[in-house]
Amino acid sequence: MGAHALDDDLEDLAASARADLVREIDACGAWAADPAWREVFAAVPRHLFVPYYYVVARGGYERRWCGDPDPGRRREWLRGAYADAPLATRVRDGELISSSSQPSLMAQMLSTLRVRDGDAVLEIGAGTGYNAALLAHRLGDGRVTSIDIDPEITESARQHLAASGHHPAVVTGDGARGVPERAPFDRIIATCALSSVPRAWPAQCRPGARILAPLATGLIALEVRDAGHAEGSFLATPAYFVPLRGGTRPGPDPGDLGGLPHRARNDEGFRFVLALTAGSLTPSEAYTLWEHEERPTRERFGITVSGDRARAWLDDPDGPHTWPLP
Repeated sequence: MGAHALDDDLEDLAASARADLVREIDACGAWAADPAWREVFAAVPRHLFVPYYYVVARGGYERRWCGDPDPGRRREWLRGAYADAPLATRVRDGELISSSSQPSLMAQMLSTLRVRDGDAVLEIGAGTGYNAALLAHRLGDGRVTSIDIDPEITESARQHLAASGHHPAVVTGDGARGVPERAPFDRIIATCALSSVPRAWPAQCRPGARILAPLATGLIALEVRDAGHAEGSFLATPAYFVPLRGGTRPGPDPGDLGGLPHRARNDEGFRFVLALTAGSLTPSEAYTLWEHEERPTRERFGITVSGDRARAWLDDPDGPHTWPLP
């Protein structure tokens, strides 16, 4: 059975499950800033993009797929496809290399992206193609470009997109370098975790463009002033994504946390500060800052990209607390 050829009873279940997912996202307020996304999520079938996925099982991962000969397991696959949860879609040598993000987080990110009719959008990290399909449904195929370094991922994304009736540009390449031949862009959205902001991205944007990307377990929203300058603050939302592969270096190791109080080591907000300052502050220095500044929330932090340099800061881009990014 193909991903786009469901039995009648599964078609009914898919429609019902998709409606339930839309209601769940609606209830959490994820697209409150841009309610037009509600119709988009209601129209684009997620199951077309996850014909199989993996769930954690004893000793590794267990595969669920649309072609399972057991009717009960096929229904289980379909219900999981419409759960408001991330889905592991590619596992290699026991390591997760690609996933379909939690739909409510996708809705929040797309809403925060603030797209407008006619915008050209670059997506970094093709994944299953689902996010590109949502963007293409809203803006049109010709306004959307998606890039991934893994040719297997881009090929499957193209197939999933075609099954949904969408044909945006899907490029195989290093997302850190952008897609200059498709530039300029009005919006860039990354669906993979970064250690810094690739300098190529602002250079491929129009002035006034917006960049939204996961970094240090948070989401940074940058406004592009010109090709050499972008600046913005983190959102309040935690965000955990598969790391970007390609031309960016991995983030620095935060170091030994053994000397820190137990409550700090297990505090989600402190872990964000630790990741953002790694390589510039020791864990002890990061803890001192965190306590002295009364445990600042993500929204108090931001990033400035200027020329070949990028730096993070607390409260004020020109204030006393700034750190270089890789």
